[in-house]
Amino acid sequence: MTNLTAKDLDVLCHILTGEEMACKKARVYANTLTDAALAEEMERIANAHAERFGALYRMIGGVK
Repeated sequence: MTNLTAKDLDVLCHILTGEEMACKKARVYANTLTDAALAEEMERIANAHAERFGALYRMIGGVK
């Protein structure tokens, strides 16, 4: 892993926050939608955000 600057870490922190919020919102939508197909799609979207969050977190040295 290359050394990250303070600016790199700041940008990654903002992106992590966005991915986390998008994941949480998609999960809420998945749990509240009455259309099963839409709920399933929202769950898929939430999982994609969670995967990106994990990849970025590992990039900065996290354990997740």
